[in-house]
Amino acid sequence: MSSFGDLLGPQPVYLPGDEEAESQLLNKADPEQVAADHPTASIAWAALAERALDAGENVTAYAFARTGYHRGLDQLRRHGWKGFGPVPWNHEGNQGFLRAVGALAHAAKAIGENDEYARCLDLLEDCDSQAAEQLGLG
Repeated sequence: MSSFGDLLGPQPVYLPGDEEAESQLLNKADPEQVAADHPTASIAWAALAERALDAGENVTAYAFARTGYHRGLDQLRRHGWKGFGPVPWNHEGNQGFLRAVGALAHAAKAIGENDEYARCLDLLEDCDSQAAEQLGLG
């Protein structure tokens, strides 16, 4: 049984994350440099997107978030995810991907891309019902 209560559903995916990128960001490194040094780290792209959102640069945020989202999808697929199923928020290694999806939702809403906004909310709900709330979308 998965920890999400579905006997027949897929098991949760727990990504390893990128410890070096995460550490650099926690130590206040410039997210642009972290993304350049670790281009596959969703957490770096999510941090760039969140910074752009804070600055009101919604189109830039959308682009950064979409990059983080796609990097995360690549990693999820390598770890057996089939496009649906649990990606728990409380696992730190998953938060880069989930933060990128959340930033994409915020940016999509800001630029009037309502279908994309709805898709992001659906994806977050499918991954972990707590994620949207944690990302200020609940």
